[in-house]
Amino acid sequence: MTARIEENPSHPRLPDLLAAYHLVNQAEKGTAVETVAQLPAVYRAEVEDPAGAFAADTVLLATPPGEDLPAGCVVLKAPQGSRAPEIKRLWVAPEARRKGIAQALMAEAMRRAAVSGAPAVRLTVWNWREEPLALYRALGFGTVASWDERPDLLCLEKPLPERPTRPVSADRVERLTPDEVRAHAPAGLAALLLDAVDSGASVGFLAPLAVPEAAAWWTRVAEEAAEGVRDVWAAHGPDGSLTGVVTLVRGGTANGRHRGEISRLLVHRSARGGGLGHRLLATAEAHAAATGLTLLVLDTQTDSPAERLYRSAGWTAAGTIPDFAADPAGVLRATTLYHKRVG
Repeated sequence: MTARIEENPSHPRLPDLLAAYHLVNQAEKGTAVETVAQLPAVYRAEVEDPAGAFAADTVLLATPPGEDLPAGCVVLKAPQGSRAPEIKRLWVAPEARRKGIAQALMAEAMRRAAVSGAPAVRLTVWNWREEPLALYRALGFGTVASWDERPDLLCLEKPLPERPTRPVSADRVERLTPDEVRAHAPAGLAALLLDAVDSGASVGFLAPLAVPEAAAWWTRVAEEAAEGVRDVWAAHGPDGSLTGVVTLVRGGTANGRHRGEISRLLVHRSARGGGLGHRLLATAEAHAAATGLTLLVLDTQTDSPAERLYRSAGWTAAGTIPDFAADPAGVLRATTLYHKRVG
């Protein structure tokens, strides 16, 4: 299950989250204070009146599954002039960390920035904050020229895809348990694989692909998930149907446990064009970084739509192999290998 995201600058829990953020931030900067009243005026104003302080901005809160109160927040600042919108105040309560809440907040903030037509989003982070920095790198943020000259402060930016041609996907993305993979294998997951093959995607199968063969492949994936070798995330549409999936395979050798492979990123044709592929990919990347992986790899058919997605998400091409794999029609195609550091 994923966290529930809501926009509410007047939520009664928000002042506590902002207070915790600023008190920890002051301590990390070497200017610790004990109470909100001792914070610099601009920060104190945010805690005392978030709705007023962020009146022009988008304030998002995340509530963990099964909980009643938000445990995290983030602010997407309104763009100023020609500058890209800035993400600020990302905070997750310590007891709720490593549950994907920060990733969910970032994904929603970036989704909303994309909806607004922004070409990029930006943020700043202190260079000693290793975990947040790893998350931002995993999400495709790169270091850019500084717009804030404070020592030790890094300025990062991430390009966003062009405004989608269809409404931005609001489909729910969640990690599947092995039992859920087994349950979805004969229908939803098999249908995604069949749709990919029917649309010409080179995903390891030739056309025509039969449902039993697709279901059997996903049943083997469920076993790998049970063994801890592979993680699976699926996107659920408003009617509960599966609209996309991505898997992360962990390195199995003693000298490769730091890396993983993105495999079978599939988005149904009916759900393409709304950024769902980017969301699924970002979810897997962020989880990889949060669980100790530092390097991700993948391969995809050269000059395919998938390749354009990976490039836009900050992946680096390592090289192209001619005639590496057959497409669904049996024609040999070139494959490009990609890598991305996430930690």
